Amino acid sequence: MIVRLTPHPDTPCAALETIEVNLARDGAGGLALRFVATGDIGRLVMPPAVARARADELWKQACFEAFVKPAGGEAYFEFNLSPSNRWAGYRFDVYREGMTSPPELALTHMTQRASASLYELVATLDLSGAGALHQPWRLGLSAVIEETSGAKSYWALAHAPGKPDFHHPDAFSLDLPA
Repeated sequence: MIVRLTPHPDTPCAALETIEVNLARDGAGGLALRFVATGDIGRLVMPPAVARARADELWKQACFEAFVKPAGGEAYFEFNLSPSNRWAGYRFDVYREGMTSPPELALTHMTQRASASLYELVATLDLSGAGALHQPWRLGLSAVIEETSGAKSYWALAHAPGKPDFHHPDAFSLDLPA
């Protein structure tokens, strides 16, 4: 399935034309994501590549994100994927509360490539240990883009009213069956 992210109305992006996400869920708790940004990639600020490891506060720079809410509850998971190779996985009990970084959330694959007009980040997330295998998921997908001008734009499948807020229930707009 391919979906398109849009910039928040208050944070336009001069450098990019589109961000599309190709995604697939497997029956073993995996979520495969392929983020593709097109435009003038040279006008983006990308954190330098380092060894792959977990890290916090990745959203302060360029970052691609997936939010997964299993059916039947308020708890949800957040994954942050940085062009630096850093990543993070969090669990929230309810909207922005009860955040933990459980070890059972895993990144099993991440690659990137870039050209003058395209940036691609491919990742596979493993939620098999999160206890949500046989439930439908409600998904939010998003990206934080930083331009060399200093401007930041906030892209998502759906935006809640007001300032950019990827955690807001309105941002979870895509249903994935079990």
